[in-house]
This record gives sequence, C-alpha cells and structure tokens, in this order.
Amino acid sequence: MKKKLLAAVAVGALAISLAACSSTRGGDDPSGAAASTDCNVGIAMPTRSLERWINDGEQLQAKLKDAGCTVDLQYADNKTDQQISQIQNQLAGGAKILVIAAIDGSTLGPVLEEAKAQNATVIAYDRLINGSENVDYYATFDNYKVGTLQGQYIEKQLGLADGKGPFNLEPFAGSPDDNNAKFFFAGAWDVLKPYIDKGQLVVPSGKAPANDDAWASIGIQGWASDKAQAEMDNRLSSFYGDGKKVSVVLSPNDSLAIGIEASLKSAGYTAGADYPIITGQDADKANVKAILDGLQSMTVWKDTRALGDRVFTMIQEITQGKEVEVNDTKTYDNGKKVVPSYLLTPEVVTKDDVQSKLIDSGFLKASDVGL
Repeated sequence: MKKKLLAAVAVGALAISLAACSSTRGGDDPSGAAASTDCNVGIAMPTRSLERWINDGEQLQAKLKDAGCTVDLQYADNKTDQQISQIQNQLAGGAKILVIAAIDGSTLGPVLEEAKAQNATVIAYDRLINGSENVDYYATFDNYKVGTLQGQYIEKQLGLADGKGPFNLEPFAGSPDDNNAKFFFAGAWDVLKPYIDKGQLVVPSGKAPANDDAWASIGIQGWASDKAQAEMDNRLSSFYGDGKKVSVVLSPNDSLAIGIEASLKSAGYTAGADYPIITGQDADKANVKAILDGLQSMTVWKDTRALGDRVFTMIQEITQGKEVEVNDTKTYDNGKKVVPSYLLTPEVVTKDDVQSKLIDSGFLKASDVGL
C-alpha cells in the first residue's frame, strides 16, 4: 500500500516545481493531506571511509542542485554524535527534507523529534532508522536478497545441492549497529545453514551462529577492513594448521573482503584453483580489480545511482505534494512502525560480468580496475 500525499493547496504552477512553496508535513495535518514544501534538503552520510558513501552522497547532491534545491551534504566519520550534530545543524539551516544513512539506526530518536517539530520529512537512506515513529520513508535495495545471492553463489560453485562436500567455511557478518547487516546475513545463512547441518559445510573456527538472530556474534564493527583482517588472521592461525585450508569465506561486503583477502595473502594463499571462494558487495574499485585478478569470486552490485535516482524522485514527489511511490509496506518494522519502503533489486557480478555490467553501464571506468 502506498502512503498518499495529496496537495493541500492547489497552486498550479508551483505544484510542479521542486522549489515549491513552504508548508506543513503531511503527517501533521489531521486531514491526512500534505502540501508542497521547500526543496531544502539535508543529506547525512555515515563516512567517507567507504567509497560507496562518497559516490552516493555526491551524486544525489548534484542531482538536487541541478534541480535548484538547497542541499547540505555531511559525512560523519562513523561517529554517531557527529552525525546527530550535523542533522541538528541541517534543521537549524531550514532543511525540510532529511535523507539519512544512519551510522547507528537506534540512536536518532531525539533528533528526529526535532525534525518532526520542524515539519521535516525523513527518508532513511539504505539503512533503516529504528525506534522512531518519525521516519516517513525508507529507500534501499532488497537486503535479504543480497545475502541470498551470496549464499546461492556459494551453493552453486561448490555443488552443494548435488551433495558435494565437506568444505571448510568461514562466515563473517557486518557491523552490529547496522540494521542492514542482519538482513544480509539472514539471506545467506538461510541458504547455507542447512548444508552446515548436513555436514557438507564445516566451520573449523566454530564461528557459525546457531540461527539468523545470532548474526551479531560474528559481526565486524564499523565494517572495518583491518578488523576483518585481524579476525581472519586469528582464525587461520588458530584453526588451520597441518595443511588444512579454507574453502570458502562468506563476506557480506567488499570492505570486509579486502581485509580477508589481505589475511589470506599473508598466510600464503595465492590465486588459482585452490583459492577460496570469497563473496562481497558494493562493486568497489579495489574489489572489482581483485575479482579480475582471481582474488575475489563475486560481488553483489547495488547500482547506487538507481538508489539516488529513486530518492531524488521521492523528494520531487514530496516537494510537489504528490503521492510518494513505495513497493513494500510489510517488511521493515523499525520497532515503532512499519516504514513505507522502496526496494531496488541487486545483482551478482563475476569476472565475466565486469565489462558488461559495470564498465559498459558507466558505473566504473575501465581504467579504475586496470582494464
């Protein structure tokens, strides 16, 4: 079901402009109607340490500025207090729409109360904001599907459905404070856990969560490459003596994969037939190069340009007082409400797909990955 935003004041010419007249937030109008609003947008991104967030923020900022919007783009260095302060400053600067990729989605309740008091509309960007009723929309990729694609890739490459095995698996999960991480893990674990139960996949380190809900026990805080490398170093030194080798590593994203690959290299693993299967996500430049070099098997590509386009469209719809299109009203319960969401579809990229999917589409330049 789509949440409808109907124009409260029929102002013909202004209703079709992004730079529309100021108004109240739809949720605060007892009639349920919503008026057009200023295109003054605050974009709060979590960090510059991951390539994808730089791209996401700058691309959305450029589209909005080209449309005549006022835009304040901030990065918070993965510090929750800093992100909260940045959002407060954006509100003080007159932001009527907030686009927030949360560092910790459970800590923003108080600042979103401030947003509500200022009649600002809140769009959670790629990471759900939990514990607040003041989240109007959520735009993301199908994050459970991301994990499913990783799990299915492992399943196919190892021939698990045909009964092959056993293989040594080392699973990793994302940052425990990132709501998306649980969906990534659940999607993959729902594919892989049955093969663990059958003995076709063995986890020598013992770091195999009993169920989807225990995913945070193997989470890597902040999605940090160095922490993933240290964790893999520990597993290799503690559980892989006497010629035992890793067959496959479930890595939920590319930043963890880079650390895992560095650990494997230092332990003497080299590209070739016996090199482990390693999954990833985001199609970062370094990881795509690693895929081409045989050091990573795949990445799940989420074309963040499409996500930015979708959020841009949402902002247009909000500023024009139109119905905001969503395609999921059941999945994303943040503890206070089910947030109306728009989910985009991710896809697998392997060595064979780099040119056709990433280069030909303009997502990356050939020179970015050594082609």
